[in-house]
Amino acid sequence: MTDTTDDIAEEISFQNFDDDCKLLGSLLNDVLQREVGGSFMEKVERNRTLAQSACNLRLAGIVDMAELLEKQLASEISKMTLEEALILARAFSHYLNLMGIAETHHRVRKVRSVAPLSKSCDDIFNQLVHGGVSPDELYETVCKQEVEIVLTAHPTQINRRTLQYKHIRIAHLLDYNDRSDLGLEDREMLIEDLVREITSIWQTDELRRYKPTPVEEARAGLNIVEQSLWKAVPHYLRRVSNALKKHTGKPLPLTCTPIKFGSWMGGDRDGNPNVTAKVTKDVSLLSRWMAIDLYIREVDSIRFELSMNRCSDKLSKLAHEIIEEETSSDVRHESWNQSLSRSQIKLHGQQAPAIPTHLPARADLPSCTECHDGESQYPRLEFPGADYKPLHRQDGQDSTSDSSFQHSLHISLQNGSSANSNTAQSPVTPRGQIGRSTFQKLLEPRVSQSPGIAPYRIVLGNVKDKLMKTQKRLELLLEDLPCEYDPWDYYESSDQLLEPLVLCYESLQSCGSGVLADGRLADLIRRVATFGMVLMKLDLRQESGRHADTLDAITKYLDMGTYSEWDEGKKLEFLTRELKGKRPLVPPSIEVAPDVKEVLDTFRVAAELGSDSLGAYVISMASNASDVLAVELLQKDARLAVSGELGRPCPGGTLRVVPLFETVKDLREAGSVIRRLLSIDWYREHIIKNHNGHQEVMVGYSDSGKDAGRFTAAWELYKAQEDVVAASNEYGIKVTLFHGRGGSIGRGGGPTYLAIQSQPPGSVMGVCEKGHTDDLKAMYKEWPFFQSTIDLIEMVLGKADIPIAKHYDEVLVSESRRGLGSELRGELLTAEKYVLVVSGHEKLSENNRSLRRLIESRLPYLNPMHMLQVEVLKRLRCDDDNHKLRDALLITINGIAAGMRNTG
Repeated sequence: MTDTTDDIAEEISFQNFDDDCKLLGSLLNDVLQREVGGSFMEKVERNRTLAQSACNLRLAGIVDMAELLEKQLASEISKMTLEEALILARAFSHYLNLMGIAETHHRVRKVRSVAPLSKSCDDIFNQLVHGGVSPDELYETVCKQEVEIVLTAHPTQINRRTLQYKHIRIAHLLDYNDRSDLGLEDREMLIEDLVREITSIWQTDELRRYKPTPVEEARAGLNIVEQSLWKAVPHYLRRVSNALKKHTGKPLPLTCTPIKFGSWMGGDRDGNPNVTAKVTKDVSLLSRWMAIDLYIREVDSIRFELSMNRCSDKLSKLAHEIIEEETSSDVRHESWNQSLSRSQIKLHGQQAPAIPTHLPARADLPSCTECHDGESQYPRLEFPGADYKPLHRQDGQDSTSDSSFQHSLHISLQNGSSANSNTAQSPVTPRGQIGRSTFQKLLEPRVSQSPGIAPYRIVLGNVKDKLMKTQKRLELLLEDLPCEYDPWDYYESSDQLLEPLVLCYESLQSCGSGVLADGRLADLIRRVATFGMVLMKLDLRQESGRHADTLDAITKYLDMGTYSEWDEGKKLEFLTRELKGKRPLVPPSIEVAPDVKEVLDTFRVAAELGSDSLGAYVISMASNASDVLAVELLQKDARLAVSGELGRPCPGGTLRVVPLFETVKDLREAGSVIRRLLSIDWYREHIIKNHNGHQEVMVGYSDSGKDAGRFTAAWELYKAQEDVVAASNEYGIKVTLFHGRGGSIGRGGGPTYLAIQSQPPGSVMGVCEKGHTDDLKAMYKEWPFFQSTIDLIEMVLGKADIPIAKHYDEVLVSESRRGLGSELRGELLTAEKYVLVVSGHEKLSENNRSLRRLIESRLPYLNPMHMLQVEVLKRLRCDDDNHKLRDALLITINGIAAGMRNTG
């Protein structure tokens, strides 16, 4: 009964998906009818129909007829002109992208409709509690949980960011289309909006015409934060907090976040000479600038929201102090202005200066408020703030019911300076009423005239002022201009920003306004706790050989020999001795090659920025303990040099140094390397003192997969993690594993929750190991690692298409080499056979019917794209310099990637 119900629910869900695909496909066809004409659209539809018919026949087992239709399709594509092939490639590529948008929307819609939500925080916490985990243990574990998600750069990304944004807008429109309360006119307007987006997409060049710089890559990554993570993080943390409160009685602490974000964009210099020390510094400052910009927007919104008067004594006191400080600042400023005016009068006598020093009275008001004989000729508009009181006009003068407390707040300008808005006004006109002197004042909440009124706006206004000065300071640093700011005027750390925000939160809670405190203000506090002042800490990555080259240059300069020629024992002895010393190793006068200088400059920038801005220093191709100590020594030396120049300690702490084990050989030695490293007293004490007793180790999925194949690599990664955990436990050191998983299965991709469940015991908190036997079927059922690996391989096999692979061979491969392709296709069938035996499935993806149907729905567009790519490659071999052919090739690559959904 349950299976039947699930089948019906899935049919209904897929009907909605089909409807979205038909809608987007129909609109794309309408756009193409206008853009390329009806006659060509007939060819497009004929190709699609041939591909669809061939797919249907194959699924029905009528292979001979399917092959005939596929040959006919290939023949028609081969007869197309280059222009026609280019248009067809673009059309099918865009359709596959639109189908991908609909598929993502379908998955979201399906998740929303499932109740109770499986694999949600609530569901998982419920399972843990019923499994014997006490509420206190669950609460403590969740609060201590630390997960860091690191975004890496892909300079080969073909899709332009402008198209990605258009795709996001289409996704939002599909979501809006699901609303049941949409009227006919609303739905017609929605269709018009979709047509506009699709037309804009078709008329936009979909290819990058230049390779993005590292800074541009980083900017794209920061846009991901703004467009997605900025909203998603507080929403997710609310869910965690609510689920935690439900099962333990206590919510997630406000400043506690189990998630952090890191980035390699602008920091990954392994094999990329364009990532320089200056690039790293600029990207780090840019990340800080954007964080401040996002915080300014949030604070502005919350200032409008928190208009209430009641507050705690502590917040009231702070509001008083801010007002007094601002008032005294304005008095000093006005005094300076008056002094300047007297000197000008004395200088020029009774003559008016050529350029007026003051604006005429009321010159700062809009022209519609110009008065004649004390009255305005137009109705006066009042914009009430939290302290609004009716103003009574008498003889052209403003008066208020309470004039006992009149204070003056300076206007914060974009450049961080202050301007007195009341210089030319009568002293009896209180600042902050109608007639404020800048346009910005019209956009902000009116500042109250009493510290007992709207105290939250006063405090948050001060927060915004500091944020704007912080932003201006970062702009000066980015432009390498002199920057002399009082440290009290800007925010350096997230703790400084959190202090007034938490004070506002606690005040609201104490005054019975918890429902307000737990809204946007709580979300902002959680954002600050998660993103800090940098959004994403920047990791640095460099290949171990570059560090050895740098030490070679230093030891040769000091007549100590060649470092890279020493054995491991001698290297460790030298490195440990220097690390224990207090003098710098690198002489200021040393002259080195440009590539060595770049390494030293990078460590210098790391010392200047510190762990407040940077995360880990990852050593790729690490194979020995000396690789880690070499980085520790270069880092220590740079910090000594920088602190000596600054006359104070470097900001933040040292970066955590992370060896990356990638090849099968290095993975097998990983445990031994960590044991030797932790056996060194200096290093072990350094880890305990500076990194809270945590050793971080990174394991690479991409190179290990290329080195040994997916299955062998998965097993070697599993064993390496077991050994690293055991080595760390032997020395009482906790281990953090950094998984370098890519997008495709071959690079470690796949569902994250399956990847976590399949980790070795002890490598991820909460994962339990049930053991395994020699029976592969039992291993599949009982061992998460083995089940995850088989499922991912089964998914890849389900996407493999033997007839398409054969078509590539027949057209592009010489007859003498086609035997290799035939052999590979045979091995593919054998792998498929044994995977089905182990999993117990009758056919591929049997346990994931949704995936199977989604794959089948893409084939009528994906298969012609493959055939187009074959034809383009064939023509390119005869016309290698044809740029249009190259464009067509890139478009087919892009379209196939969109259709496969597992590349990168």
